[in-house]
Amino acid sequence: MRKIDLNNFQVATSETARDINRRIVLNLIRRHQPVSRADLSRQSGLQRSTVSSITEQLIKERWITKGAVGHSARGRRPTFLHLNGARTAIIGVDLRPLTTTIALAGLDNRFLMQETIPTGKEPGPFIVQLGHRLQELIKAHPEIAYEGIGVALPGRADFTSKRLVFAPNLGWRNLDIKTPLEQATGLPVELENDANACALYELWNGRHMEGAHDLLAVAVSEGIGVGMVLNGQLVRGPAGVAGEFGHVVISENGPRCNCGNCGCWEVLASNSAAVRYYTEAAFGRRSARGSSSRLTFDDILRLAEQGDLKAGEALDRMGHYLGVGIAMLVMGLAPDLILMFGELTRAWKRLEPIIRNAVKARLPTPLKTRILPTDAADQPRLRGTVSLVLQKHFGLPHIM
Repeated sequence: MRKIDLNNFQVATSETARDINRRIVLNLIRRHQPVSRADLSRQSGLQRSTVSSITEQLIKERWITKGAVGHSARGRRPTFLHLNGARTAIIGVDLRPLTTTIALAGLDNRFLMQETIPTGKEPGPFIVQLGHRLQELIKAHPEIAYEGIGVALPGRADFTSKRLVFAPNLGWRNLDIKTPLEQATGLPVELENDANACALYELWNGRHMEGAHDLLAVAVSEGIGVGMVLNGQLVRGPAGVAGEFGHVVISENGPRCNCGNCGCWEVLASNSAAVRYYTEAAFGRRSARGSSSRLTFDDILRLAEQGDLKAGEALDRMGHYLGVGIAMLVMGLAPDLILMFGELTRAWKRLEPIIRNAVKARLPTPLKTRILPTDAADQPRLRGTVSLVLQKHFGLPHIM
């Protein structure tokens, strides 16, 4: 239960109650569509007259539409309601160190188009380029009404200032991304860490969270980020840097991380770490740097599938250190569920027993947390950017 802050609070009004009821109905339609008003009343506990009033307003605002008419043994035949996927569109931007993916999605989270552009090394010119590309996208589809832009970042954004705090794998710090993109497009922009975007995707659209109140989304790519959903709410912390476990030092004698420390979790267990393990084994440490620039994590996965022993050993070592870090998460937070996001899930049959054994070896009690992979083909980071924009309509309103 959250404590009420008596130094900073806002009294709930009747308007707040109506807003909460509206969002409850809208979420029930989103989750259970097609659904009748009678079913909405039963599932929400709201009076039928209240549900009718809310749904009529949602129809008027084009958030929902009427569908087929159902059968009834007696009385009035029910009309089924659907979310109006054509009402508006959301632009999603998944910014990664090498490439940036831009997508256009409807209210139903279905992608209407996608494209990928190289991520520039210099932040200023690249943000200008990205703004121009978004302008072109909007002009190319004048028939669409846009709700906003969601951006997933490989770093942390300050929830108050809306600025990028730091992104070590990009080499960017204290950067305003929001203002230039809003000025270029005329649309509101929401920024979020990529691991938090994955957590939001699971919170709103996932299939794993039934019966779970606490979820950790471990996003493994060039680095490692952790999105935390505790008691059903995304945890960001005062400055938006909560969950930055990728930069917790696991081994002080480990390699230097882009953040400046040595032996961080992500420098030992990320995709980049697996590439480094392979190139050092295959080419030697002196030539590893030049060789690693030509290899990708996809190459390591492919080589391991083909039976390359050094690639397999690189994945095994990565899996061990993933388990070491996950044990830290389990001991510190004891979540119901840990979901793994990223290309590593393609090698889950190989990695799972290694991760699980490393976790169990470090716990004083039996492991009760479920550790499950997600499907990288679902593009959870990109879909999370859509949830970033939609949560202002579907999420719990801010009361205190």
